[in-house]
Amino acid sequence: MPVIRPLPPELINQIAAGEVIERPSSVVKELVENSLDAGATRVEVDIEQGGARLIRVRDDGCGIVPDELQLAVASHATSKIGSFDDLEHVASMGFRGEALASVSSVARFALTSRAQGQETAFRIEVDGGKMQAARPAQHPQGSSVEVRDLFYNVPARRKFLRAERTEFAHIDDLLKSLALARGSVEFRLSHNGKPVRILKAARDEGAALQRVAEVLGEDFPAQSLRIDHAAAGLHLSGWVGLPTASRSQADSQYFYVNGRLVRDRVVAHAVRQAYADVLFHGRHPAFVLYLELDPAGVDVNVHPAKHEVRFREQRLVHDFLFRTLHEALAQTRAGQLGTSTQEPMAATPPAYAFASAPAAASAPSWPNAFSQSRLSLGVRDEPLADYAALLGEPATPSASLAFAANTPMPEAADDEAPPLGFAIAQLKSIYILAENAYGLVLVDMHAAHERITYEKLKAGRACSNLRSQLLLVPLNVPVSAKEAAAAEEHADALADWGLELSRSGPSGVVVRRIPALLEGADVAQLCRDVLAELAQHGSSRRLQELENELLATMACHGSVRAGRRLTVPEMNALLREMEATERSGQCNHGRPTWTQLSLPELDKLFLRGR
Repeated sequence: MPVIRPLPPELINQIAAGEVIERPSSVVKELVENSLDAGATRVEVDIEQGGARLIRVRDDGCGIVPDELQLAVASHATSKIGSFDDLEHVASMGFRGEALASVSSVARFALTSRAQGQETAFRIEVDGGKMQAARPAQHPQGSSVEVRDLFYNVPARRKFLRAERTEFAHIDDLLKSLALARGSVEFRLSHNGKPVRILKAARDEGAALQRVAEVLGEDFPAQSLRIDHAAAGLHLSGWVGLPTASRSQADSQYFYVNGRLVRDRVVAHAVRQAYADVLFHGRHPAFVLYLELDPAGVDVNVHPAKHEVRFREQRLVHDFLFRTLHEALAQTRAGQLGTSTQEPMAATPPAYAFASAPAAASAPSWPNAFSQSRLSLGVRDEPLADYAALLGEPATPSASLAFAANTPMPEAADDEAPPLGFAIAQLKSIYILAENAYGLVLVDMHAAHERITYEKLKAGRACSNLRSQLLLVPLNVPVSAKEAAAAEEHADALADWGLELSRSGPSGVVVRRIPALLEGADVAQLCRDVLAELAQHGSSRRLQELENELLATMACHGSVRAGRRLTVPEMNALLREMEATERSGQCNHGRPTWTQLSLPELDKLFLRGR
């Protein structure tokens, strides 16, 4: 056996660098986070050759006193925690005391700092882990850290660096994410001596939203919802993109926990479920969300680079995020939040007010606009009849798919017109053309009616008890021990959804009943999916999602089809239903149901005013 001996400090720091310092952007992250913890209001980042040649971070923070300069570069030396209790209540960005020691072990390092109240700044240099004595230097209050020739003494690591443009792009993305976390701090970024990005400090919500627009794009504010909700010791704020403003990649998703950007499976799962009913397949939402909670409720000491956290009450956090976002997205009625592709209304996205949600659920009232006669569109009733049978109720007549029809379009001033206006024509028996206060509204009548029908089916499901179907032969399903335990723990909740199963051993369950709506489904796979979510998140919406998929199919077949000629009263009735229906901005598949062409846009098409 080789002799056991302690590792040299230089090797210890280089091993730590292998965990913390992956690329130049990792260095920038550690240095800028130190600046933020020092109370900086201005941070400047200068980069040369993508960070391989030079990374310089300057700030106007509190600085470091001369006697502590050498200690600041020592391994596991920090001013941010001093006891185990501090570790359980971490409120700073950094706390491990490894960053500067790790960076200085794989680069030519220099730290210059002038502490608050000091007349002179001091500078220390470290070359490959060898520290020189501190000496006086010129510097305003704050600190500057220079990192030159990154990985010069670790050639194998340097070979893994990407092209200059790629490495700088990582640095730019990182700085944008940090800028979203600290809106009150000014950030400046330059590359090879040229200014690239200047993000001014945001002093109010309007300026904060402008910073969000600089990072996520100028269209984001007009295509997002403002979130601000607190409950159970949790506070969620920020902006979530409308479903129709989704992206092909998950590259515009920023989630912060107590100011720290994190990637967390619990958060990702909750957001994905909240958008499940409104997002087109394969698309990803954009959002900037800030979750605030007691630091004791989250463990940030689970990843060397602090990318991940662990919530002590995972189920509470998951359910809070899901319900908050789900209810917010439910209020995206057609006409209420601008349009699916344009925003002729306010430039600032409206705040989602939870207190007013029940009142918002009622249909808008437009004085003297409509009579309340009923009018059937003559669509198929078989899906609803099938659904009523599964609920054990008599089938409803065709009026269940009817609209509340109105009299012909009344004369009304622009400020009295409803959000989607009044119908004026039908195009190719597919689209409804309507006039509102902003210009022309175009509605895909099948997509709109499909969402309306779908929401009515879901409402009927929520008010009724689903029938369950007894399996002729109970089915044994092998699962993991953790999933079997989840089946035993959540048996009553599963029974409420019509799924009756019991534990049959250390790693097996027996299924006796399933929801009648899911007849013909793969029962074994269904159970595995449900139990896997229960085991990981403490809750599952898989049964509800499968039922919703079936209801969506019914709604699609039970909605008015393209090619059906509608009268003006029928078209106006459809518009009013859209304004009163949750999520009516998108159909069941996430496609937009309507769009707006404002008068300025129409004038531009015809070159009016030029």
